[in-house]
Amino acid sequence: MPTSEHRAERDTAALLLRATLGPMLFAHGWNKVRGPGGLEGTTGWFEALGLRPAALHARLAAGTEMAAGVTMTLGVAGPLPAAAAVGLMTTAARTDHRGKGFFVFKGGWEYAGVVGGAAVALAALGNGKYSVDALVRRQRSGTGAAMLAGGLGVGSALALLRACYRPHREPEDTTEA
Repeated sequence: MPTSEHRAERDTAALLLRATLGPMLFAHGWNKVRGPGGLEGTTGWFEALGLRPAALHARLAAGTEMAAGVTMTLGVAGPLPAAAAVGLMTTAARTDHRGKGFFVFKGGWEYAGVVGGAAVALAALGNGKYSVDALVRRQRSGTGAAMLAGGLGVGSALALLRACYRPHREPEDTTEA
């Protein structure tokens, strides 16, 4: 049985993790809408990545990032915001970071992996005492919550990619040497 000191430490850790991941997710979504190039630039980027229809995916990604960021920061509906983060990061790893190795400074999947892993860890930890979920007495945590966040996030991303991911293919050289 966890002691009250142990629970207080977990509550603080959950708050710090939510206060790190949530605003970062929101900022990424906001940047897709209001950053350089705005939604038009994001649409062009998604078109180049092969997400069809790109305008819809640009809006869905931005909205999902902002909604997940706000709900994660406030500690609402855990582990669903974590599942959204996992889905976003799985899609990013498969589309934008694929084939570029591990390190983010080389375009790799490092960032997406860390954010996705931290989101699953938050789902396992739960939102803690300093959250809206605690106020409404709706707390979910543990292995089941982590598995839900990871499974729902990856499963949703795979379904989206199967339905909508159409990357440009280079034509094969058919000339004989």
